[in-house]
Amino acid sequence: MTDSVVSSFWGPVTSTVELCEENYAHSSYIAEFYNTISNVPCILLALIGLINALRQRFEKRFSVLHISNMILAIGSMIFHATLQHVLQQSDETPMVWEMLLYMYVLYSPDWHYRSTMPTFLFLYGAAFAVVHSLVRFRIGFKVHYIVLCFLCIPRMYKYYIQTKERAAKRLAKLYVATILLGTLCWLFDRIFCKKLSHWYINPQGHAWWHVLMGFNSHFANTFLMFCRAQQLGWQPQVAHLFGFFPYVKIQKPRKQE
Repeated sequence: MTDSVVSSFWGPVTSTVELCEENYAHSSYIAEFYNTISNVPCILLALIGLINALRQRFEKRFSVLHISNMILAIGSMIFHATLQHVLQQSDETPMVWEMLLYMYVLYSPDWHYRSTMPTFLFLYGAAFAVVHSLVRFRIGFKVHYIVLCFLCIPRMYKYYIQTKERAAKRLAKLYVATILLGTLCWLFDRIFCKKLSHWYINPQGHAWWHVLMGFNSHFANTFLMFCRAQQLGWQPQVAHLFGFFPYVKIQKPRKQE
């Protein structure tokens, strides 16, 4: 939202997306302050997941998944700090890549042709990155992203009904709750922006979307790691770091260690 009189280090806004936060209100180096710093929880949660995946020697796909969460959060920080179109790609393109990676993690265990799925998803992601850098999508990008999300739902639901562990089911429920609450925050910020601009305190709906989606990714990753560990017979259990942050603790058979 371009109401601030503070000079911009990055120049005029060129992005196709501008959220309901006053630009450069706190610093001439950060266009949207709260939308930038609200990505930090996602980075920290992904780091917790990455350390756990490496320490317990989960399959590499989960390490890549946690790293992709961090890349997306960092890209989002860069975009919201600058509001430049060329850097908008650092936010939106990793969003699509991340969903393609989730599709691979969800569907690959039952995929008979092991090389075709990663090859297709890689080529699709590369083609999208090229097209998205040349064409300014608006509604099209959102529709495309929503379609990718919906493609993941059937397999997530299958894992949910197959899982008997209450703690794992709770992770799935938290995943659904955070994405619904985050979407409400996002819609509230978009729909009522003109009214919010006159409030004494802006509730920063888009920043809360970032925070909630950081937890959403963490719950999703932990749930998927639990389900995969179950498939491999690793006797998974849901534990909590500092009594709050869930992670998967496994016990591999001796021959697999």
